[in-house]
Amino acid sequence: MPDASHSVPDYLLIGHVAHDITPEGPRLGGTVSYGAHTAAAFGLRVAILTSTRPDEPLLRDLPPGVEVVSVPAEHTTTFENRYGPDGRTQYLHHRALTLTPDMLPPAWHQARLVHLAPIAYEVAPAFVTAFGDHPICVTPQGFMRQREPDGLVTATPWSSAQQVLSHAALTVLSEEDIRHAPQLERVFAEMGSLVVVTRAERGGTIYRDGTPSDYAAVPVTQVSPTGAGDVFAVALHIALHELGDMDRAIAVASYLGAQSVTRAGFASAPTAEEIAEAWRRAGVPLVEPAED
Repeated sequence: MPDASHSVPDYLLIGHVAHDITPEGPRLGGTVSYGAHTAAAFGLRVAILTSTRPDEPLLRDLPPGVEVVSVPAEHTTTFENRYGPDGRTQYLHHRALTLTPDMLPPAWHQARLVHLAPIAYEVAPAFVTAFGDHPICVTPQGFMRQREPDGLVTATPWSSAQQVLSHAALTVLSEEDIRHAPQLERVFAEMGSLVVVTRAERGGTIYRDGTPSDYAAVPVTQVSPTGAGDVFAVALHIALHELGDMDRAIAVASYLGAQSVTRAGFASAPTAEEIAEAWRRAGVPLVEPAED
């Protein structure tokens, strides 16, 4: 249960970590995991509300210093990707508990930046009114998934879209998230005040109150795309809050998202040098260390 010992985080992520079954063995995954590595790289105090089995060993792969509240469940949310002639098929073998606002430590209601990051329809829509006027970013892919009886993950309508998007300061989704229904891009764009649809190496589209404008991607040689969308979304949320300008914030996020695909795993999180370069590209003057 929540207690009073928790501090106010700069960046709060809400969603399940994932136990990913891979040929190389179990791996920690999920937006909150990649997002924590990214926010920590910016030097922020990071917290995660999640649900896992007790003493989940994969939590050790989160960055040092990240504060985690994990509501005990029988199993950690467990995904497996299977590849065949028709591409990827995803299975959800286990799902941890649904997350609700009453699970938050009291101090976390004052988090400076909040990120709702579901991967398995686990984040209650009521979170959108749990943080006053503090800005909320939503990466909604997990709201549009369901589990069939055999574990197969399929697309499903997002019943709470209007409720969530109307409260979100920023919504970031990939065109792949709505591949089953591309018309949802315009539908969601009309519901949220600021919606970004990413298109990998083709850049993406920013919708400001429903009005679109495109942005370009930064060209790089890709090693692994896993986590790139999470790096992009977290960097954009942070930069938008710091700069108050969407075009400059997109410059930061696009650069860091592009650099993330040049490495695999949590090494995709930004380096200090990359963050400095991203700020420079956005026109932020860097403060030189004082001389002795």
